[in-house]
Amino acid sequence: DIDAVIDQAKKAGILALVAVAEHSEEFERLMELSEKYSGFVLPCLGVHPVQVDPSGEQRSATLQDLEAALPLIEKYKERLLAIGEVGLDFTPRFASTDAQKNEQRQVLIRQIEIAKQLDLPLNVHSRSAGRPTIKLLKEQGAERVLLHAFDGKPSVAMEAVKAGFFFSIPPSIIRSEQQKLVKQLPLESMCLETDSPALGPVKQVRNEPKNVLVSCQYIAQVKGIPVEKVMEVTTQNAFRLFPKLQKLMRL
Repeated sequence: DIDAVIDQAKKAGILALVAVAEHSEEFERLMELSEKYSGFVLPCLGVHPVQVDPSGEQRSATLQDLEAALPLIEKYKERLLAIGEVGLDFTPRFASTDAQKNEQRQVLIRQIEIAKQLDLPLNVHSRSAGRPTIKLLKEQGAERVLLHAFDGKPSVAMEAVKAGFFFSIPPSIIRSEQQKLVKQLPLESMCLETDSPALGPVKQVRNEPKNVLVSCQYIAQVKGIPVEKVMEVTTQNAFRLFPKLQKLMRL
């Protein structure tokens, strides 16, 4: 029902969707979607720190996963809005050993280098790894960074704010332990996201892009400012974070 999902997003006032990939097997499908919904679905390619085996089992990313992805990133580099979704995930069931964590770091470092070479921002996942992710990004000189659905401490997040990184807030914030984060983050460092089909306002119910309004309304409520102000500032933040946004949207 993707046509209906896109239609509902447009009716909600959304001008464009940043669509991320997680593994090389879905790159071509994402590029096809970006072509079908040209100027609306804007693609990012990257290797996520959690990968899926043919059996369906989730596991920690390896350098082999990245090697499989590199030719496709090179092939589509002119059409990409960002490199993503990349990052670190130190959830024990995925990365229980130092070797797994170190290989995730190597996969991320290589992708930071690619983003620099292509002059593209990074869309970053950092589950159970907020501090190590921010530390690594800073050490490697990453500049334009979006930390999505950040689950670390607000004090750790402030280190990223000082580095000029952005944070995107999903609709699940209305039921999340991360509400303190929204209170402390400056609006100038925030973007909106849905992370569809996950992280919706209602647990276990499929999330959709139209629900980005839920994030927007929640931030407005917490900050005590009009919803329109949140829309305006987060949109400007997105333009700062993603320099190719207006070109790809064909504005």
